[in-house]
Amino acid sequence: MVGKYPVVTLCGSTRFKNEFMDVQKRLTLEDNIVISVGIFGHSGDQEVWDGMDEGALTKTKEMLDDMHKRKIDMADSIYVINVGGYIGESTRSEIEYAKAHGKKYFFWKVCERR
Repeated sequence: MVGKYPVVTLCGSTRFKNEFMDVQKRLTLEDNIVISVGIFGHSGDQEVWDGMDEGALTKTKEMLDDMHKRKIDMADSIYVINVGGYIGESTRSEIEYAKAHGKKYFFWKVCERR
């Protein structure tokens, strides 16, 4: 909590960029401080990976995964964006991390992509 505002970190596959943006707006208007992903590597930020060799790609993905866990550390809770029932390995690990660190977690399920 920062002042009177709960802090929420969004989690989910970066392929769901539109859903991330919708949830971020809604939660912000509901008086939450929202922390989100910085790169949508699976939907729209492909240039980030262009030209990276396998070693640099692996190192960057590991850094982004670790950074997202630090974002969870800063939050009171996580909000999982679950589209079509899809929760990948990274998101699953973020949920387990949040649980292990006493964070509340909520799911937003959408039946299909927008």
